[in-house]
Amino acid sequence: MKIEIPTENGYIGDRYSRHAQPDEMYAGQPVISFPMTFTDLPAGAKTVAWTLLDDDAIPVSGFTYIHWIGANLSADHAELKEDASRREGEAFVQGNNSTAGGLIHQTDPAITRHYVGPTPPNGDHVYTVTGYALDTTLPLQNGYWLNEFYRAIKGHVLETTKTTFLGRS
Repeated sequence: MKIEIPTENGYIGDRYSRHAQPDEMYAGQPVISFPMTFTDLPAGAKTVAWTLLDDDAIPVSGFTYIHWIGANLSADHAELKEDASRREGEAFVQGNNSTAGGLIHQTDPAITRHYVGPTPPNGDHVYTVTGYALDTTLPLQNGYWLNEFYRAIKGHVLETTKTTFLGRS
């Protein structure tokens, strides 16, 4: 299983991060999700899920920052076009990102239940995308939490893979 994400010298494109144009931001957050393709899925895979996490946020915030979680993307069409988080939401379910937590207090689902791009405050960060090939459709609804996701995938993961990219401060 592989994850393909377009990068430039290892960096995610500006339009997917804090360097996006003002019309590509919502509530001060970059909201245009990058294209992503899952290939070489194992036999028996029915759906694909993913997490986009920033462990470099731990020294700044005290926790791993969740930028995007998604599940139930059909393994037959395991490709997300640019801005799929906002434009193709019916093709998969999306969980809460870290803006939904009690520390940030964002309540708008247009932000909390979709992709929010990298905005590292203290230098470039490394972002990790983990892909999961699953043997089932998960019983999750939009707005699930990461811990619910981890419980739901237990016993259903056929294969995982990771890739990283950099985000500019």
